[in-house]
Amino acid sequence: MFVDPNLNPRELSPLVLAYVGDAVYELYIRTKLAAYPGRMQKLHRMAVKYVQASRQAEIIHLWDPKLTEDERDVVRRGRNAKGGMSHRGDIVEYRHSTGFEALVGYLYLTGQKERLEELLGTIDPTIDPLGG
Repeated sequence: MFVDPNLNPRELSPLVLAYVGDAVYELYIRTKLAAYPGRMQKLHRMAVKYVQASRQAEIIHLWDPKLTEDERDVVRRGRNAKGGMSHRGDIVEYRHSTGFEALVGYLYLTGQKERLEELLGTIDPTIDPLGG
């Protein structure tokens, strides 16, 4: 993990956490797909399905029963953050997606690698468990 030791994730805005979480999540998806035998065009389409707001909103709803109170608080802060707007799609999905990304960023920046792997491990874009 490449985290600045002087950075205090608990003091960062939820939008900054989401910014980092977006990159971490996309890297996770691309890494999972790297082992998948497919053409680049197909891999890209599969990755896009997982990094879009609607899919992230679905995932955070699936994760919710497994989250700790601290994790739910990070998701809530991300979901309620005032900031960017959805370029397409539903604003509610976009806000849930921001909560999802904030949680991923928070777990990454606080060094909670095992917990991050546990949650992300429920997602396998090569088998598309969410049926999309």
